[in-house]
Amino acid sequence: MPLHDWTRVETYAYHDFHTGWLVAIRRVLNDGVLPPGYYARAEQTTRTMGPDVLTLQSRNPSPTPQPGAPPVATPLSVPSAPPQVAIAAASAPRVPAFKQKRVAIRHSSNDRLIAIIEIVSPGNKSSAHPLRTFVKKVTRAVDGGIHALVIDPFPPGKRDPHGIHGVIWPELGGDPHTQPADKPLTLVSYEAGDAGGSPHRCYVQPLAAGDILPDMPLFLEPEEYVNVPLERSYQIVYADVLPQDRVLLEPASR
Repeated sequence: MPLHDWTRVETYAYHDFHTGWLVAIRRVLNDGVLPPGYYARAEQTTRTMGPDVLTLQSRNPSPTPQPGAPPVATPLSVPSAPPQVAIAAASAPRVPAFKQKRVAIRHSSNDRLIAIIEIVSPGNKSSAHPLRTFVKKVTRAVDGGIHALVIDPFPPGKRDPHGIHGVIWPELGGDPHTQPADKPLTLVSYEAGDAGGSPHRCYVQPLAAGDILPDMPLFLEPEEYVNVPLERSYQIVYADVLPQDRVLLEPASR
């Protein structure tokens, strides 16, 4: 199923889809994508940010798999299985003061926060303040050692002329990003640098409306990630899109 042009519908219609997509992503992550000991929660607010989906690691030992149980998911390694994206880059080396600068964020059950997933909404780009707030949320997380996956199904505007990644990446010490004119939408995964001051890394996949959503890496540890099946989660929630919205999103079917 191709990614739709969500600028064709009213903001409240997209918000309805946005909410459903978060739940669908949470479902597929917890349904065998994340390895044992990791789990995702939707819209769990932390003290310093309110990410859409959190990926957390339990401090409790994982139960022993039972006979006949589905195969256990294992993370992929960047050296042996590099993420399949169009653009990969690293920021400048950082001062190794990571532990002192780390944002101390814990879940209420004292589980460790590993990663966040953010889906951009029109409100995030509606004015300078919400855009700054969104960018600050992502950059503070990555600078604090929390990996991030950002999904932006909206084209660049006057406040982000090279897309959301073009605003976030320089804040993380990366080089300026130029968004391809024929691929105005963005999927980007940020791999947070480690305590030794290693650079942050980004994995970017520009898209256009009509493209099939690829799997995107979600890092759990430096150089270790799982692929988030965005297409599968998108299909789950799109099945519930109301007919009056489908007419606008699928004009060729009229």
